[in-house]
Amino acid sequence: MPTRTARTAWNGSLQDGSGQVELSSSKVGTYEVSFPKRAADDAGGTTSPEELIAAAHSSCYAMALSALIAEAGGTPQALDVQADVSLGPDPAGGFKLTGITLTVRGEVDGLDAAGFAKAAADAKAGCPVSKALTGVEITLDAELDS
Repeated sequence: MPTRTARTAWNGSLQDGSGQVELSSSKVGTYEVSFPKRAADDAGGTTSPEELIAAAHSSCYAMALSALIAEAGGTPQALDVQADVSLGPDPAGGFKLTGITLTVRGEVDGLDAAGFAKAAADAKAGCPVSKALTGVEITLDAELDS
């Protein structure tokens, strides 16, 4: 399997500086980052490590869930996956990820609600990004749409 690369060019101090995150492997874009906007309610056109982790987690989870649904005999028609990643103070100092919530709504043929719930829970445990984030509490809200 290939290695993927991103890089950040940062200038200045934490509070006054800013950077640009480049998605180097895919070359799909370069995005602004800054700590004040990272900590603000309104991101103001910048991204953050938490948003990038949310993107990675939601996409990885969707892939894992689609595979597990198929293994269970179902056919995923549509999966809508949202990952909410929270940043907060670390009692040991600095900051840490304080939680991740995965919300998934699925349209699936061939699985009932219990089968979908099992596949959703197994995907949460088995997706590579979930495995990488074992130090963060990950909660799951999964529902099968009728």
